[in-house]
Amino acid sequence: MTSARQKILARIRERQGKPAEPTAAEHEAVRAAIQTQAISPRPAADWEPLARFVERARGLASTVEEVESLAAVPAAVARYLKSGGLPLDAACWPEFAALDWGAAGIRVEPREARSSDLVGISGACCAIAETGTLMTLSGAATPASTSLLPETHVAILSAARIVRGMEEAWRLVRAERGPLPRAVNFISGPSRTADIEQTVTLGAHGPYRVHIVLFAREHLPAESKC
Repeated sequence: MTSARQKILARIRERQGKPAEPTAAEHEAVRAAIQTQAISPRPAADWEPLARFVERARGLASTVEEVESLAAVPAAVARYLKSGGLPLDAACWPEFAALDWGAAGIRVEPREARSSDLVGISGACCAIAETGTLMTLSGAATPASTSLLPETHVAILSAARIVRGMEEAWRLVRAERGPLPRAVNFISGPSRTADIEQTVTLGAHGPYRVHIVLFAREHLPAESKC
C-alpha cells in the first residue's frame, strides 16, 4: 500500500474513532463475514465442470488438449507449436521448468517474459467452467507477463483445478492464499477487440493464441496451488 493511501485511510479511521491500522480482530471479522456470506442466486449448472470448461474455452477461440499426466505435457506443447509452425523457445513459469522439455525439442527459460518472446508457458490458479476462463495470480514465481506479452500463450492446468463458477474461484483463492495478491487476471481466450469498424481482431492487446493443456486430476503438484 502506498504511503499516500495509508495516510488517507488512517485519517478516515481516526474520524471514526479507530486506530490508524486495522486490528487483528477487525481482519478476522471481515474474513468471517466473507466465508459465511451466502452465494447469490445463479443460473442452473447441471453440467460436468471439465466438459463445460473445454466447451466454453474452445468457444472463446482457445485450443485445448487433455493429457494423462504432467509428464506428458511437454510432448503435447511440442505438438501444438510444431503444428502451427511456431517457435520452440519459450519463457516459462519456474514451477514447470523441471519437466523434460528437452526431450520434446523445446527450450524453456524459467523467467518473466520479455517483449522479444514469442511463446509464454504458464500455469493458472484455477479455471472457471461456467465461462471457460483461466484465473492467474501475480507473484514472483507467477509473472503475469508470461501470459500477456508473447503472441502465443500456453497454459498448463490440472483438471482438479477446474471450479464451477466465479464464486468458487474466489473462495478457493481466499482459502489457499488469504490476502489477495497485487493482481488477479482473468484470461478468456486470445486478446480481442472490435473497436475498429466493429470488426473482431485477435491479438490487439495480448496473445493471438491461447492453448490450454489439461492433465489428469490425480496428478496435481502441490506447488500449483494458488
